[in-house]
Amino acid sequence: MPSNSRKKDMNGLVSRDMQVERQYIDFYAKLEDVICMNAPECMNRRRKQAFMDFKKQGFPTLKDEDYRRTDVAAAFAPDFGVNFNRYKTQLNPAEVFRCDVPNMSTQLFFIINDSFNDDNLPASRFPKGVYVGGLKTFAENCPEIAAKYYGQIAKTSEDSITALNTMYAQDGFVLYVPENVRIEKPIQLVNVFRSAADIMANRRILVIMEPGSQAQLLVCDHTMDEIRCLATQVVEIFVGEGAAFDYYDLEESSVSTARFSSLYVRQEAASNTLIDGITLNNGLTRNNYRITLAGEGADTTLCGMSILDRDQHIDAYTHIDHAVPRCHSRELFKNVLRDKAVGIFTGRILVEKGAEKTEACQTNRNLCLTNDACAYSRPQLEIYADDVKCTHGMTTGQLDEQALFYMQSRGLSREEARILLSVAFTSDVIENVRLDALKDRLHYLVEKRFRGELAQCADCRVGR
Repeated sequence: MPSNSRKKDMNGLVSRDMQVERQYIDFYAKLEDVICMNAPECMNRRRKQAFMDFKKQGFPTLKDEDYRRTDVAAAFAPDFGVNFNRYKTQLNPAEVFRCDVPNMSTQLFFIINDSFNDDNLPASRFPKGVYVGGLKTFAENCPEIAAKYYGQIAKTSEDSITALNTMYAQDGFVLYVPENVRIEKPIQLVNVFRSAADIMANRRILVIMEPGSQAQLLVCDHTMDEIRCLATQVVEIFVGEGAAFDYYDLEESSVSTARFSSLYVRQEAASNTLIDGITLNNGLTRNNYRITLAGEGADTTLCGMSILDRDQHIDAYTHIDHAVPRCHSRELFKNVLRDKAVGIFTGRILVEKGAEKTEACQTNRNLCLTNDACAYSRPQLEIYADDVKCTHGMTTGQLDEQALFYMQSRGLSREEARILLSVAFTSDVIENVRLDALKDRLHYLVEKRFRGELAQCADCRVGR
């Protein structure tokens, strides 16, 4: 494993003997032409700066305050393959994925590894002007819009993994909804890992909600093969004035999958956004959330929940920036941990000078079902305005013995009582879901997970 010591050379570049970073730097320098040849211009024009930013920063280390519990370099150290030549994967995802959640009809799209799958696309039933599909095609058809939004809020100078993703990403998914257009049916994007050898995928998602528009997007992560997988993912969401957008993120990957996801949101006046991420199975996950409330009256709800066992690991970092007055944010993260699982939460609410009448609430709750499970939490408030209502709180504990005893006295076994209390602990995160069919299915999947069954969504055969 590489050393975690760091220093800067004469050019200001970060050094840690650079074993891990060096392979990614050299790989990019060698294959830059190939990467650019198979990607649109809006992506290519940001690579050089991203490359410089990555070389300057290097990977975060355990000495970095916001990564003290997650060894990033170790996750990136193995020799992963990357499909820069964009060879077609021999897979028809429609044949292996059946999402028949009762009463939930979605428009279904796929990304295989990090390439948008444009085979067998659903018949378009979207209102005029809406685009749902691959980033490369969107950039070709709407180059001005793509250039205006791509990479604007995902700052490579502020996060080295975002920089690495921007260096390497060649395709992605775009949802573009014009002004005052409402998409009635939810859109579903399924990220599928499929490979015969260890693989790295660099995914991008770009959501552009113009003023007054409305849409809902469900993103599901699945791993098909028993290989090591590494995903970097950058999501940029622009929510215009008076627009409403829901983003649901469901991770059901594998214990051999590492995922580093960075989600950036910019909200304008009177907009409403819900972000809800649920992890039911994973290996190592780092989720970064950076939300800026840039227009008065903007409202955001940010939720996260994980159920982990064995050696599974999840690390959530949140940063909500109240940049203007009269905005509201609600934040709720919960982890249920057993065996040697690790759950980490770092949450920061920033209320900038002049952002009066801010209302912000941050809550983190952790349930440790075994003595070896570990939960770490750092809730933070940074306030530079006077007339605000801001709260934060954290609890970590075990199941209530009195509640267990009471339920056993009513005829339930201790194990059944434990399961029911654990399900109840997670329910408020799921209750924030504004799709009733998805909410019901998540309650079902969570209960199956607590019963030791890695339940797939309905008839989905991905990962079996």
